[in-house]
Amino acid sequence: MLTTLDLCNNQIGDVEAQSLSVAFQHNTVTLTTLDLSNNEIADVGAQYLGDALQHNTTLITLNIGGNRISEVGAQSLGDALQHNKTLTTLNLGWNQIGDIGAQSLGNALQRNTTLTTLVIESTGLDNIGAQYLGFALQHNTTLTTLDLKHNGIGNVGAQSLGAALKHNIALTTLILGNNRIGEVGAQSVGVALQHNTSLTILNIGGNGIRDVGAQSLGSALQHNTTLTTLELWSNPIGDDGAQSLGCALQRNTTLTIINLGHNRIGNVGAQSLGDALKYNTMLTTLDLSSNQIGDVGAQSLGDALRHNTVTLILSLFMP
Repeated sequence: MLTTLDLCNNQIGDVEAQSLSVAFQHNTVTLTTLDLSNNEIADVGAQYLGDALQHNTTLITLNIGGNRISEVGAQSLGDALQHNKTLTTLNLGWNQIGDIGAQSLGNALQRNTTLTTLVIESTGLDNIGAQYLGFALQHNTTLTTLDLKHNGIGNVGAQSLGAALKHNIALTTLILGNNRIGEVGAQSVGVALQHNTSLTILNIGGNGIRDVGAQSLGSALQHNTTLTTLELWSNPIGDDGAQSLGCALQRNTTLTIINLGHNRIGNVGAQSLGDALKYNTMLTTLDLSSNQIGDVGAQSLGDALRHNTVTLILSLFMP
């Protein structure tokens, strides 16, 4: 009995998508996982898939990333999600669905009670699309993973999502890497983390966050009791930002992984983090690769390892 069908990278277009849709619309196949990523499916094919999802009762994972679906196709899929009762994972990444498509998905999330994972990375979203999704998250109680990386939600979009996190009690993983949220966006996320009680993984790498944003995140970590992984790579937080996080790590009791690679951290910041490791016993992985840490900072971190069993990822700076 066929349950998984992988048809990625097969130049499947709208006509072939229609044939597949007919098959699982009438439940004549028992598929639970269907991968149609990186084909040539456009809006017409997405409409057929959407029609099928309104009737299918077996499919739980659908990957249609990397196709040619726009906001029109996303609307069809959004309508389908308002009726579908089995799909738990939907990957729409690398399709240009834009803000209108995000609005359709947001409307669906307010009614859908089964979807747990939604991937919409690199889909042309900006702050408007993030606002639609943020509003949806204030009402949704089932989505646990939202992947929005490689969009352009900016600080306004981050503010909308931050507001949602203050109320949402289901989301456990939020991926916002490379979204230009900046200092203001980081502050919004930091404030949200002081109230949120469900998020365990947060990825905000590559967002132009500097020391002020890191200070807000540090303040949040002193109060948050659920976050276990913080991806903060490729943000120029510098020594001042590292000092704020170091102070936070002395008090935080839940974070196990923090990635501070490519953050322009020098000896002073490394010393602060080293001091934190003398007190923090929960952290298992600290990534400080590709910073500006020299001998003095490395010595501080080395001294800290006498008190701590953390895995340290470090590359020394050679001026």
